[in-house]
Amino acid sequence: MERPAWAPPGIDISVPSVSRIYDYYLGGSHNFEVDRQAARRAMEFMPGLPKIMQANRAFMRRAVRHAVAEGVTQFLDIGSGIPTFGNVHEIARAATPEARVVYVDHDPVAVAHSRAVLAGDDQTGVIAADLRKPQDILAAPEVGRLLDPDRPVALMLIAVLHFLEDADQPYAAVAELRDALAPGSMLILTHASYEGIPLSEDVAAGTVGVYRDIRNPLVMRGHEEITRFFDGFELLEPGVV
Repeated sequence: MERPAWAPPGIDISVPSVSRIYDYYLGGSHNFEVDRQAARRAMEFMPGLPKIMQANRAFMRRAVRHAVAEGVTQFLDIGSGIPTFGNVHEIARAATPEARVVYVDHDPVAVAHSRAVLAGDDQTGVIAADLRKPQDILAAPEVGRLLDPDRPVALMLIAVLHFLEDADQPYAAVAELRDALAPGSMLILTHASYEGIPLSEDVAAGTVGVYRDIRNPLVMRGHEEITRFFDGFELLEPGVV
């Protein structure tokens, strides 16, 4: 398999990546055949996955606009993925030029491409870090440079928490991040669930199995489990849906 110019050295392009699979669902071009094959296997169980991911992206954009309307102009986007049109900094700056954004991902392609796209932009930063180690994120120089700890921050966890198993202590990770943020901060998240849409046991198990096979376990959680992530925050209407 030939390595494209945009792929950083050192990554194994024979192993699928959830960031690149997501890029494929969104119609992006920064993915390999191995990612496309994994995506198509998942779509055998859930043909509507691309539309679900597009709806997920649309929600993110609405949430960013709402945050800015509420006076929040700082964003910490963890699990940000590979840049596509309509990223957080673009949406936020369309509403306010002072918006500052720190992107965080542990996928080398996502980090490398984000840094290339944002080179020279002094109001954004990119961190190579993992949500499982929130202390590393909070201690990163980019966070200290860009995010004022005395002002509210929108903490964005879009389609990332379902890749943390319970053993990874996802609730503790979110709580540690929450406790580091100023009053008035927001939590914006989406999460895969076996509730809310008609989803047979076979379909759920098949989809989860695809991600398990590529060493990225997918954990679907229920309404109550997802709501727990908002402990310490005041839920806005209509709540968790």
